[in-house]
Amino acid sequence: MSNEKDKEANRLSIPGIVLVTVLISVGVTIWITYGYIFPKKFKPVVLSQKEVSALEQKLKKFHGLGSSNVNIDTSKNAKKTKLIPEKYSEDVDRVISFTERELNGLLAKNTNLSDKLVIDLSDNLLSVKLLIPADQEFPFIGGKTIKVTAGMELAFKNSHPIVMLKGVSLMGIPIPNSWLGGLKNIDLVKEFGHGEGFWKTFSEGVEEMHAEEGRFMIKLKE
Repeated sequence: MSNEKDKEANRLSIPGIVLVTVLISVGVTIWITYGYIFPKKFKPVVLSQKEVSALEQKLKKFHGLGSSNVNIDTSKNAKKTKLIPEKYSEDVDRVISFTERELNGLLAKNTNLSDKLVIDLSDNLLSVKLLIPADQEFPFIGGKTIKVTAGMELAFKNSHPIVMLKGVSLMGIPIPNSWLGGLKNIDLVKEFGHGEGFWKTFSEGVEEMHAEEGRFMIKLKE
């Protein structure tokens, strides 16, 4: 009698297990579909007044870029900057530093990428998320939006800057290193900085550089 009850309980539990499995599968499918194949646009970063003031002070280092709206207007109708004669001097701070929110705030104010590109800064790592519209004729996902994520190591070791691609993922799937030209986990400065060119020039002009949680800093040589 007891065995018959156990068998009956097992028969009743099987449909329940199947149902739970189906529901989990459907949930995961929906999550993947809306999270990666049809991702929502990013929410633009809006800086507080205190953050705007701090960013303005940093932008004033780059002559002509500071403004009350933290906005660089390059249109033909932009108000021309009045030039004032002054003696040339290099007595300025050579450290350039931006917070993660400041970088995303600049994107929001000065580009059309505010809801399509976001930057994350962590220890020695710059990460980006980018939404790219697929061509209408692209198989299966034509006309949809694709989410691309990537990571780049930014550090300073052994007296030279390190710029290293950590990887690129398409809709959550890591792209093979061979498809990235074999550049994954390769120090671009060390690899391409021996001959004349951009990476050698860049390396020779940097005294210190690193990313940390929520902040990026680079110090230029004299």
